[in-house]
Amino acid sequence: MVAALAAIPLFTRSSPLKVRTTTVERGSIRSLISTNGKVEPIRNFEAHSPVATTVKRLFIKEGDHVRKGQLLLQLDDSDLRSQAARAQALMKAAQADQANLTTGGTHEEILTVDSQLIKARGALKDAQRNLDAFRRLQQQGAASAAEVQQAEEALQRAQADATLLEQKQKDRYSKPEAAKVQAQGAEAQAAYEAAADALSKSSVRSPFDGIVYTLPVKQGAYVQIGDLLLQEGDLSKMLVRSFVDEPEIGRLVSGQKIEVTWDAVPGRIWNGAVSTIPSTVKLHGARNVGEVTCTVDNHDLRLLPNVNVGVTVITAEHGNVLTLPREAVRMDDTKPYVYQVVNGELKRRDVEVSLQNLTQVEITAGLPEHAQVALSSADTKPLVDGAHVKVVR
Repeated sequence: MVAALAAIPLFTRSSPLKVRTTTVERGSIRSLISTNGKVEPIRNFEAHSPVATTVKRLFIKEGDHVRKGQLLLQLDDSDLRSQAARAQALMKAAQADQANLTTGGTHEEILTVDSQLIKARGALKDAQRNLDAFRRLQQQGAASAAEVQQAEEALQRAQADATLLEQKQKDRYSKPEAAKVQAQGAEAQAAYEAAADALSKSSVRSPFDGIVYTLPVKQGAYVQIGDLLLQEGDLSKMLVRSFVDEPEIGRLVSGQKIEVTWDAVPGRIWNGAVSTIPSTVKLHGARNVGEVTCTVDNHDLRLLPNVNVGVTVITAEHGNVLTLPREAVRMDDTKPYVYQVVNGELKRRDVEVSLQNLTQVEITAGLPEHAQVALSSADTKPLVDGAHVKVVR
């Protein structure tokens, strides 16, 4: 009977809990923000058609390296030259009108008014002498009152003529007329400047050494005003504009390392640093994001303008530290802990952590290097402190 009782624990004792484990390893860990971005040249030039016309001549093709000042494209500018000539003639006429405004009229008009004023003043003196004579004759009874009145009216008309001419000599133009002349001058000047500007843009020259990376037009093609003619850029250094989701913006600091990847060139990484951090949050598709920029070296010209790239911002990086897979660390009331495997049993160990990312956690206290830590049970049973375990792959 006693022998039978002693044998019971041997048959009722539960089987060891099968667990998968990992090991505390020393290495490096990085805290990352992963997002997407767009590439554009830092130094960029776009030429647009100033008028509706045709492309008269192309001197380059897409992908060409060009020098500063090199003629790239010529538009048909015959209409522009006519417009510029007409505008220049209008401007000169307006300048002449403005000069007349200052002097009181053309030279011929001034001479005519002066001559008329001399005659009017002479007529005024004659009318005054005639009136004086009739008044003396009236006193002598040799002239009637009607004759004196007629002489007075003649004097008044002569006075009015002289006054009008004096006013005309002094103020050739009224205020509305002067304002109209000024407005016409300003309009003519603006028309000429617009025509000259359009004419200068009809010959497209390279503003710097670079590469023509977009050329949407062909020789002889008709273009509308504002149509894109070409894009040129200095592609040796590129700007990467990326978009970070709102919850991650607070982790960004100027100078943080950035790694840029492009699916078209597998394995290649372009390195940069955060140059601008978001100053506002805006809607980008369905995301609330902040805009981050960085500059990357592109001396071999492998990274192309306008492509979509992957962007990884390294917000922190620690080397030669103890790390564990993220799934090995558990939380209890915001306090992290793990289950260490010691002599076939689970031992709960409270730990302190620092950096963490999607796959790893840095352990700063609570575990030694090479400690064996449980990840999960192989049969979905819960892990508990003190449980007997069997390590499985």
